[in-house]
Amino acid sequence: MLEAAVIVISYLAGSIPTAYIAGRLTRGIDIRKVGGGNMGALNTAREINPVAGLVVLLVDIAKGAGAILAAKYLDVSAIWVYAAGIIVIAGHCWPVFLKFKGGKGAATAIGVFLALAPIEFACCIPLMAAVILFTSNVTLGIAAGMLFFPLFLWIFGQPAEMFIFAGVVAVFLGLRYLPTAKRGLRKAGSARDFIIEKNFKPWQSRKKNRPQ
Repeated sequence: MLEAAVIVISYLAGSIPTAYIAGRLTRGIDIRKVGGGNMGALNTAREINPVAGLVVLLVDIAKGAGAILAAKYLDVSAIWVYAAGIIVIAGHCWPVFLKFKGGKGAATAIGVFLALAPIEFACCIPLMAAVILFTSNVTLGIAAGMLFFPLFLWIFGQPAEMFIFAGVVAVFLGLRYLPTAKRGLRKAGSARDFIIEKNFKPWQSRKKNRPQ
């Protein structure tokens, strides 16, 4: 029964469509039908405003962390704690409340990692921030964090199953972002322009940065 509760809680928490709610409440729009079409914090910041994007980011991170903390509170075995992490991310990507059409899952995955290995993932945050500030490319920043996360897991002596879990999540996120990356590369025209976002900063709305 506890394991079943973990699955249900994790999926329903992940299914909370934060960005969709923000779009409806602030501008009466479906965030999935504007901008990049992703139901996430970055698209919310660009298409609504940075404050809304920040709120969505924090809530989506909290969803991931909350699922892990709930599983630990229920004192289920480690495999079910990891399962909670996978399922809360899946809930964000395929939310039952929106006919299974959700976001990519990056912010929720960050919350999962912060709850599972807070010190190790906290070490990745300055690197992620530096990449984002230098390139204005949030996706690249997240990828850098995911790439170096296993290194910090090893440095701090985390068990092998944590490496496996982190690898599975990283591959899943990579596959989720692959179509978006391909579209972005075609639009940019070159690898350099794809890596370094020139048109707008991630903390500014698209309207302010759209070429005149």
